[in-house]
Amino acid sequence: QAISDTQQTIAELDLISKEKFEQAFNSINSNFSTAFHTIFGGGMAEMRLTEPDSSGDAGIDVVASPPGKKLQNVLLLSGGEKAMTALALLIAIFRYQPSPFCILDEVDAPLDEANVGRFTRLIGEMSAQTQFIVVTHNRKTMETGSVLYGVTMQEPGVSKIVSVRWEGDEAPESKKARTAAA
Repeated sequence: QAISDTQQTIAELDLISKEKFEQAFNSINSNFSTAFHTIFGGGMAEMRLTEPDSSGDAGIDVVASPPGKKLQNVLLLSGGEKAMTALALLIAIFRYQPSPFCILDEVDAPLDEANVGRFTRLIGEMSAQTQFIVVTHNRKTMETGSVLYGVTMQEPGVSKIVSVRWEGDEAPESKKARTAAA
């Protein structure tokens, strides 16, 4: 009797897990498609299970088609396209299950100026729910933050941390313009 009850409980848990996974996967996939289309101004992207009929052991492939390009695995996209596709997926996940903070390490490095603008706009929109810590060397990205932390080396082997908080008139011109427009 105990073995039968345990097997039944396991079967029920497996079913619940599969249903919850499918619900999350479908919701995130829909969010991903929408975010990708918004970021790229067109095109399409989706996640696909590598083994849709498996018992939860499937992997996930990400395919994307930026405007004017054929549908392909994300690994075949350019560096900037990969970064923007990954950002679309991150947004999709955060829309499904927001997190209090997110750390991004030089994700803007492969982006051209237009895509850096899209990136910073999206981070700005999401920052109402999530605090972002962005490691960057890009001045335009730095200008969108409210607080900057820099690490300098004044002498070999000795690092110094400096911080700057943008307030009112101190904000870079691009930040003032966005604030005035909002």
